[in-house]
Amino acid sequence: MMQFQFRKMAQSDQPIEFHQTLDSGFVKSGRNDILSASPLHVDVKAKYSVDQAVDVNGTLKLDLQMACARCLRPVDLHLDVEVHEEIRHGEEPENVAEEDDAVYVKSDTVDLQPYLEEAALMDLPAAVLCKDDCKGLCPTCGVNLNEQDCDCDNRPIDPRLAGLKDFFK
Repeated sequence: MMQFQFRKMAQSDQPIEFHQTLDSGFVKSGRNDILSASPLHVDVKAKYSVDQAVDVNGTLKLDLQMACARCLRPVDLHLDVEVHEEIRHGEEPENVAEEDDAVYVKSDTVDLQPYLEEAALMDLPAAVLCKDDCKGLCPTCGVNLNEQDCDCDNRPIDPRLAGLKDFFK
């Protein structure tokens, strides 16, 4: 469990360190392009600050295998995510400054896992390519155009003239 209590943190000047491994099932949720993910390695430190907040800093490490957005070939990625969270106890004030990105929690006990998972998700790339000049798959026959050429006619057709395409056949 990666939890801390505000009362105990306020009474101690020693930080709490978390060095754990979390299940990475949350990473694949709703993402068909993520083929596999290693466990999430967490190395963070929580310390009570002078302005009555708990500062959580550290790194998250994650190895992924994602499908190339163009040709679907597996691509290996390594993510190093820097975590910087400020967690405050109580209700979020109504007139919060725009640059204030603190997280407000009502409970004295805080579980860090959801915040760390969110930080990892925010750092995931929307899409990856196996190489910058990936040609992708042929939309007609499905062949990987990086490996071989095909004879399909994939020239774009103006939709207004699409009906004339087969006129001379």
